Amino acid sequence: MEDYQKMDKKEVSLEDIGLRLDLFLLKHLNESRNKIENFIKSGSVLINNSKVVKSGYKLKVNDIVMYNSKELLKDSENESYNIDFDIEIIYEDEDILVINKPSNLTVHTAPSVKEATLVDWLKSKNFSLSTINDEYRHGIVHRLDKGTSGILIIAKNNPTHMALSEQLSNRTMGRYYLAIVDLPLKENLFIEKSIARNQKNRLKMAISKDGRYAKTAFCKLLTSKDNNFELIAAKLFTGRTHQIRVHLNSINRHILGDNLYGFKGDCGIFSRIYLHAYILYFIHPSKNIKMTFMAKIPKDIISFLETNFNTKEYNEKIIKDNIINCFDFIY
Repeated sequence: MEDYQKMDKKEVSLEDIGLRLDLFLLKHLNESRNKIENFIKSGSVLINNSKVVKSGYKLKVNDIVMYNSKELLKDSENESYNIDFDIEIIYEDEDILVINKPSNLTVHTAPSVKEATLVDWLKSKNFSLSTINDEYRHGIVHRLDKGTSGILIIAKNNPTHMALSEQLSNRTMGRYYLAIVDLPLKENLFIEKSIARNQKNRLKMAISKDGRYAKTAFCKLLTSKDNNFELIAAKLFTGRTHQIRVHLNSINRHILGDNLYGFKGDCGIFSRIYLHAYILYFIHPSKNIKMTFMAKIPKDIISFLETNFNTKEYNEKIIKDNIINCFDFIY
Protein backbone atom coordinates (compact mmCIF):
# COMPACT_ATOMS: atom_id res chain seq x y z
CA MET A 1 0.00 0.00 0.00
CA GLU A 2 1.31 3.45 -0.89
CA ASP A 3 2.23 5.79 1.99
CA TYR A 4 0.51 8.87 0.65
CA GLN A 5 1.59 10.97 3.63
CA LYS A 6 5.23 10.82 2.52
CA MET A 7 4.53 11.80 -1.07
CA ASP A 8 4.87 15.23 -2.64
CA LYS A 9 1.64 16.55 -4.07
CA LYS A 10 1.22 19.04 -6.88
CA GLU A 11 -2.16 20.37 -7.97
CA VAL A 12 -2.58 21.02 -11.67
CA SER A 13 -3.01 24.73 -12.33
CA LEU A 14 -5.10 26.16 -15.15
CA GLU A 15 -2.00 26.81 -17.24
CA ASP A 16 -0.95 23.15 -16.88
CA ILE A 17 -4.19 21.62 -18.16
CA GLY A 18 -3.41 19.53 -21.23
CA LEU A 19 0.33 19.45 -20.43
CA ARG A 20 2.15 16.12 -20.66
CA LEU A 21 2.97 14.51 -17.32
CA ASP A 22 6.72 14.35 -18.04
CA LEU A 23 6.83 18.04 -18.94
CA PHE A 24 4.87 18.91 -15.81
CA LEU A 25 7.40 17.09 -13.63
CA LEU A 26 10.29 18.72 -15.47
CA LYS A 27 8.91 22.06 -14.31
CA HIS A 28 8.99 20.98 -10.67
CA LEU A 29 12.02 18.68 -10.43
CA ASN A 30 15.69 19.38 -11.10
CA GLU A 31 16.21 16.21 -13.14
CA SER A 32 16.78 15.30 -16.79
CA ARG A 33 13.96 14.23 -19.07
CA ASN A 34 15.36 10.69 -19.28
CA LYS A 35 15.37 10.43 -15.50
CA ILE A 36 11.78 11.73 -15.32
CA GLU A 37 10.63 9.25 -17.97
CA ASN A 38 12.20 6.34 -16.12
CA PHE A 39 10.65 7.53 -12.86
CA ILE A 40 7.19 7.55 -14.43
CA LYS A 41 7.66 4.14 -16.12
CA SER A 42 8.68 2.61 -12.78
CA GLY A 43 5.18 3.34 -11.41
CA SER A 44 6.47 5.92 -8.93
CA VAL A 45 4.09 8.67 -10.01
CA LEU A 46 0.41 8.75 -9.06
CA ILE A 47 -2.41 10.91 -10.30
CA ASN A 48 -5.41 11.07 -8.01
CA ASN A 49 -4.01 8.07 -6.06
CA SER A 50 -3.66 5.89 -9.18
CA LYS A 51 -0.35 4.94 -10.81
CA VAL A 52 0.29 6.41 -14.24
CA VAL A 53 3.17 4.94 -16.28
CA LYS A 54 2.73 6.91 -19.51
CA SER A 55 4.93 10.00 -19.84
CA GLY A 56 2.52 11.44 -22.39
CA TYR A 57 -0.50 11.42 -20.05
CA LYS A 58 -2.34 14.75 -20.55
CA LEU A 59 -3.20 16.50 -17.30
CA LYS A 60 -6.84 17.36 -16.60
CA VAL A 61 -8.77 19.74 -14.38
CA ASN A 62 -8.54 18.80 -10.67
CA ASP A 63 -5.71 16.29 -11.22
CA ILE A 64 -3.31 15.93 -8.30
CA VAL A 65 0.14 14.60 -9.17
CA MET A 66 1.86 12.64 -6.39
CA TYR A 67 5.41 11.32 -6.16
CA ASN A 68 8.23 10.80 -3.65
CA SER A 69 11.05 13.17 -4.58
CA LYS A 70 13.34 11.48 -2.02
CA GLU A 71 13.03 8.20 -3.94
CA LEU A 72 13.92 9.96 -7.19
CA LEU A 73 16.98 11.50 -5.53
CA LYS A 74 18.02 8.12 -4.11
CA ASP A 75 17.78 6.52 -7.55
CA SER A 76 19.97 9.28 -9.00
CA GLU A 77 22.62 8.74 -6.33
CA ASN A 78 22.68 4.98 -6.88
CA GLU A 79 22.90 5.17 -10.68
CA SER A 80 26.63 4.87 -11.31
CA TYR A 81 28.64 2.46 -13.42
CA ASN A 82 32.16 1.13 -13.40
CA ILE A 83 34.34 3.03 -15.87
CA ASP A 84 37.00 0.46 -16.67
CA PHE A 85 38.03 1.71 -20.11
CA ASP A 86 40.03 4.51 -21.64
CA ILE A 87 39.62 6.51 -24.84
CA GLU A 88 42.23 7.82 -27.26
CA ILE A 89 42.46 11.62 -27.36
CA ILE A 90 43.39 12.79 -30.85
CA TYR A 91 43.48 16.53 -30.13
CA GLU A 92 42.68 18.88 -27.26
CA ASP A 93 42.73 22.61 -26.58
CA GLU A 94 40.75 25.02 -24.39
CA ASP A 95 37.64 24.77 -26.59
CA ILE A 96 37.43 21.27 -28.05
CA LEU A 97 38.33 17.66 -27.51
CA VAL A 98 38.63 15.26 -30.47
CA ILE A 99 38.50 11.58 -29.53
CA ASN A 100 38.47 8.14 -31.14
CA LYS A 101 35.42 6.40 -29.72
CA PRO A 102 35.80 2.63 -29.36
CA SER A 103 33.06 0.36 -30.65
CA ASN A 104 30.38 -0.93 -28.27
CA LEU A 105 30.42 2.28 -26.24
CA THR A 106 27.23 4.34 -26.01
CA VAL A 107 27.75 8.09 -26.35
CA HIS A 108 25.18 9.20 -23.78
CA THR A 109 22.65 7.55 -21.53
CA ALA A 110 19.07 6.62 -22.40
CA PRO A 111 16.37 4.58 -20.62
CA SER A 112 17.74 1.34 -22.10
CA VAL A 113 21.41 2.03 -21.26
CA LYS A 114 22.67 0.11 -18.22
CA GLU A 115 26.39 0.75 -18.53
CA ALA A 116 28.93 3.57 -18.48
CA THR A 117 28.80 5.95 -21.44
CA LEU A 118 31.22 8.29 -23.18
CA VAL A 119 29.76 11.19 -21.19
CA ASP A 120 30.38 9.25 -17.96
CA TRP A 121 34.02 8.84 -19.00
CA LEU A 122 34.36 12.53 -19.86
CA LYS A 123 33.00 13.53 -16.47
CA SER A 124 35.21 11.03 -14.66
CA LYS A 125 38.23 12.74 -16.27
CA ASN A 126 36.95 16.16 -15.14
CA PHE A 127 36.89 17.67 -18.62
CA SER A 128 35.20 21.03 -18.91
CA LEU A 129 32.04 20.40 -20.98
CA SER A 130 29.35 22.52 -22.60
CA THR A 131 25.98 22.50 -20.84
CA ILE A 132 23.58 23.33 -23.68
CA ASN A 133 22.13 19.82 -23.62
CA ASP A 134 20.83 18.05 -20.52
CA GLU A 135 23.32 16.68 -17.97
CA TYR A 136 23.54 13.31 -19.71
CA ARG A 137 24.69 14.91 -22.97
CA HIS A 138 27.12 17.55 -21.73
CA GLY A 139 29.64 18.37 -24.45
CA ILE A 140 28.00 16.19 -27.11
CA VAL A 141 27.74 17.98 -30.46
CA HIS A 142 27.11 14.90 -32.62
CA ARG A 143 26.99 11.19 -31.89
CA LEU A 144 27.89 7.75 -33.22
CA ASP A 145 25.90 4.54 -32.87
CA LYS A 146 27.07 2.29 -30.05
CA GLY A 147 28.65 -0.25 -32.41
CA THR A 148 30.31 2.36 -34.62
CA SER A 149 33.85 3.41 -33.77
CA GLY A 150 35.65 6.55 -34.71
CA ILE A 151 36.07 10.27 -34.52
CA LEU A 152 33.95 12.58 -32.37
CA ILE A 153 34.35 16.21 -31.39
CA ILE A 154 33.41 17.36 -27.88
CA ALA A 155 32.60 20.99 -27.01
CA LYS A 156 34.15 22.29 -23.81
CA ASN A 157 32.02 25.43 -23.56
CA ASN A 158 28.69 26.72 -24.77
CA PRO A 159 29.88 29.22 -27.43
CA THR A 160 31.98 26.47 -29.02
CA HIS A 161 29.03 24.05 -28.89
CA MET A 162 26.74 26.54 -30.63
CA ALA A 163 29.32 27.29 -33.32
CA LEU A 164 29.96 23.61 -34.04
CA SER A 165 26.24 22.84 -34.14
CA GLU A 166 25.84 25.59 -36.73
CA GLN A 167 28.62 24.02 -38.79
CA LEU A 168 26.81 20.70 -38.68
CA SER A 169 23.71 22.43 -40.03
CA ASN A 170 25.43 24.36 -42.81
CA ARG A 171 27.79 21.46 -43.69
CA THR A 172 31.03 23.33 -43.02
CA MET A 173 31.69 20.38 -40.71
CA GLY A 174 31.99 17.09 -42.57
CA ARG A 175 32.58 13.41 -41.88
CA TYR A 176 33.94 10.50 -43.90
CA TYR A 177 33.38 6.88 -42.87
CA LEU A 178 34.94 3.56 -43.79
CA ALA A 179 32.83 0.41 -43.99
CA ILE A 180 33.19 -3.16 -45.20
CA VAL A 181 30.10 -4.45 -46.98
CA ASP A 182 28.92 -7.93 -47.90
CA LEU A 183 28.56 -7.27 -51.64
CA PRO A 184 30.54 -4.84 -53.83
CA LEU A 185 28.79 -1.71 -55.04
CA LYS A 186 28.06 -1.57 -58.75
CA GLU A 187 29.41 1.98 -58.96
CA ASN A 188 30.06 5.10 -56.93
CA LEU A 189 26.75 6.68 -56.07
CA PHE A 190 24.85 8.95 -53.76
CA ILE A 191 21.51 8.10 -52.18
CA GLU A 192 18.84 10.66 -51.34
CA LYS A 193 16.07 8.88 -49.46
CA SER A 194 14.15 10.19 -46.45
CA ILE A 195 14.43 8.26 -43.19
CA ALA A 196 11.94 7.71 -40.35
CA ARG A 197 11.46 5.33 -37.44
CA ASN A 198 10.57 1.79 -38.56
CA GLN A 199 6.92 1.25 -37.66
CA LYS A 200 7.36 -2.51 -37.16
CA ASN A 201 10.61 -2.40 -35.15
CA ARG A 202 11.28 0.66 -32.99
CA LEU A 203 14.97 -0.22 -32.76
CA LYS A 204 15.36 0.39 -36.49
CA MET A 205 15.00 3.24 -38.94
CA ALA A 206 13.56 2.86 -42.43
CA ILE A 207 13.21 4.58 -45.78
CA SER A 208 9.98 6.58 -45.70
CA LYS A 209 8.55 9.29 -47.93
CA ASP A 210 7.22 10.90 -44.74
CA GLY A 211 10.63 10.83 -43.04
CA ARG A 212 13.40 13.41 -42.78
CA TYR A 213 15.53 14.16 -45.83
CA ALA A 214 18.80 12.22 -45.87
CA LYS A 215 21.71 12.15 -48.32
CA THR A 216 24.80 9.93 -48.35
CA ALA A 217 27.52 9.46 -50.96
CA PHE A 218 29.28 6.09 -51.32
CA CYS A 219 32.64 5.45 -52.98
CA LYS A 220 34.18 2.11 -53.97
CA LEU A 221 37.68 1.66 -52.57
CA LEU A 222 38.81 -1.97 -52.83
CA THR A 223 37.29 -5.41 -53.42
CA SER A 224 38.43 -8.38 -51.32
CA LYS A 225 40.66 -11.10 -52.78
CA ASP A 226 37.67 -13.45 -53.18
CA ASN A 227 35.39 -10.64 -54.47
CA ASN A 228 32.87 -11.29 -51.67
CA PHE A 229 33.46 -8.08 -49.72
CA GLU A 230 34.26 -4.48 -50.47
CA LEU A 231 35.91 -1.67 -48.53
CA ILE A 232 33.94 1.50 -49.20
CA ALA A 233 33.90 5.10 -48.00
CA ALA A 234 30.81 7.10 -47.14
CA LYS A 235 30.30 10.85 -46.86
CA LEU A 236 27.39 12.25 -44.89
CA PHE A 237 25.44 15.28 -46.07
CA THR A 238 22.84 14.91 -43.33
CA GLY A 239 22.97 13.29 -39.91
CA ARG A 240 20.01 10.98 -39.50
CA THR A 241 20.03 8.05 -37.08
CA HIS A 242 21.55 4.91 -38.69
CA GLN A 243 21.74 6.83 -41.99
CA ILE A 244 24.60 4.94 -43.65
CA ARG A 245 23.20 1.58 -42.57
CA VAL A 246 19.67 2.34 -43.79
CA HIS A 247 20.81 3.73 -47.14
CA LEU A 248 23.02 0.70 -47.79
CA ASN A 249 20.18 -1.64 -46.88
CA SER A 250 17.98 0.15 -49.43
CA ILE A 251 20.30 -1.10 -52.21
CA ASN A 252 20.69 -4.58 -50.68
CA ARG A 253 24.14 -3.93 -49.22
CA HIS A 254 24.94 -4.52 -45.55
CA ILE A 255 27.85 -3.70 -43.30
CA LEU A 256 29.57 -6.77 -41.90
CA GLY A 257 28.17 -7.59 -38.46
CA ASP A 258 25.07 -5.43 -38.89
CA ASN A 259 22.38 -8.03 -38.38
CA LEU A 260 19.87 -5.31 -37.44
CA TYR A 261 19.88 -4.18 -41.06
CA GLY A 262 20.07 -7.47 -42.90
CA PHE A 263 23.62 -8.83 -42.76
CA LYS A 264 23.19 -12.58 -43.33
CA GLY A 265 26.68 -13.79 -42.48
CA ASP A 266 27.84 -15.37 -39.24
CA CYS A 267 27.39 -12.46 -36.82
CA GLY A 268 28.96 -14.57 -34.10
CA ILE A 269 32.42 -13.88 -35.51
CA PHE A 270 31.87 -10.10 -35.42
CA SER A 271 31.78 -8.29 -32.08
CA ARG A 272 30.63 -5.09 -33.74
CA ILE A 273 29.61 -3.65 -37.09
CA TYR A 274 32.52 -2.80 -39.38
CA LEU A 275 31.74 0.90 -39.65
CA HIS A 276 34.32 3.49 -38.60
CA ALA A 277 34.09 7.31 -38.54
CA TYR A 278 37.48 8.00 -40.12
CA ILE A 279 37.88 11.68 -40.99
CA LEU A 280 36.36 14.84 -39.48
CA TYR A 281 36.87 18.39 -40.74
CA PHE A 282 35.55 21.65 -39.33
CA ILE A 283 36.44 25.30 -38.76
CA HIS A 284 37.81 25.89 -35.28
CA PRO A 285 35.29 28.23 -33.60
CA SER A 286 37.81 30.52 -31.89
CA LYS A 287 40.91 30.09 -34.09
CA ASN A 288 38.88 30.37 -37.32
CA ILE A 289 41.06 27.86 -39.16
CA LYS A 290 40.03 24.70 -40.95
CA MET A 291 41.12 21.57 -39.09
CA THR A 292 41.06 17.96 -40.26
CA PHE A 293 41.62 14.90 -38.06
CA MET A 294 41.68 11.15 -38.59
CA ALA A 295 40.83 8.35 -36.16
CA LYS A 296 43.05 5.26 -36.31
CA ILE A 297 41.25 2.22 -37.71
CA PRO A 298 40.53 -0.34 -34.95
CA LYS A 299 42.60 -3.51 -34.73
CA ASP A 300 39.68 -5.84 -35.51
CA ILE A 301 38.95 -4.08 -38.80
CA ILE A 302 42.66 -3.97 -39.68
CA SER A 303 42.93 -7.70 -38.98
CA PHE A 304 39.99 -8.42 -41.29
CA LEU A 305 41.50 -6.25 -44.03
CA GLU A 306 44.88 -7.95 -43.73
CA THR A 307 43.28 -11.38 -44.00
CA ASN A 308 40.87 -10.70 -46.84
CA PHE A 309 42.35 -7.81 -48.85
CA ASN A 310 45.65 -6.98 -50.53
CA THR A 311 47.56 -5.16 -47.78
CA LYS A 312 49.55 -2.83 -50.04
CA GLU A 313 46.43 -1.82 -51.96
CA TYR A 314 44.23 -1.10 -48.96
CA ASN A 315 47.01 0.94 -47.30
CA GLU A 316 47.08 3.13 -50.40
CA LYS A 317 43.30 3.42 -50.55
CA ILE A 318 42.87 4.64 -46.95
CA ILE A 319 45.23 7.62 -47.31
CA LYS A 320 43.32 10.76 -46.27
CA ASP A 321 43.59 12.62 -49.59
CA ASN A 322 42.48 9.53 -51.51
CA ILE A 323 39.36 9.20 -49.35
CA ILE A 324 38.44 12.85 -49.80
CA ASN A 325 39.23 12.95 -53.53
CA CYS A 326 37.26 9.81 -54.33
CA PHE A 327 34.07 11.80 -53.83
CA ASP A 328 34.82 14.21 -56.65
CA PHE A 329 32.17 12.37 -58.69
CA ILE A 330 29.33 14.05 -56.76
CA TYR A 331 30.37 17.63 -57.47
